[in-house]
Amino acid sequence: MKNFVVKTIANAGALAVAVWLLDKITLTGDSTGKKAGTLIIVALIFGVVNFLVKPIVKVLTFPLFILTLGLITLVVNALMLLLTSWLADKLNLSFHVEGFWTAVLGGLIISIVSWALHVVLPDND
Repeated sequence: MKNFVVKTIANAGALAVAVWLLDKITLTGDSTGKKAGTLIIVALIFGVVNFLVKPIVKVLTFPLFILTLGLITLVVNALMLLLTSWLADKLNLSFHVEGFWTAVLGGLIISIVSWALHVVLPDND
């Protein structure tokens, strides 16, 4: 359970950095508390998408991983971020990613920040 909470906090922090750095990734809300709550819910959605959908996409695109020497990972991460944005929209959350190239850059930022936070935050593993 502790590991799940740490990963969710890391994802929320990484999403917050992407929102802060990129104008086309937006998080709106009346107050800071509401934005933080929305960010936690979006981080949970992002974690579920990465847990359930990403492995299936990776298996289906395995030849492209070999052909591009892994660079297709940027596209897969962008698609997971766009799917998270779409799900957040369906759940009436105020998180939106505008455009594929914004999602690519956002996915790259989220991956780097999430990795750094996983290194810093305590973990059971």
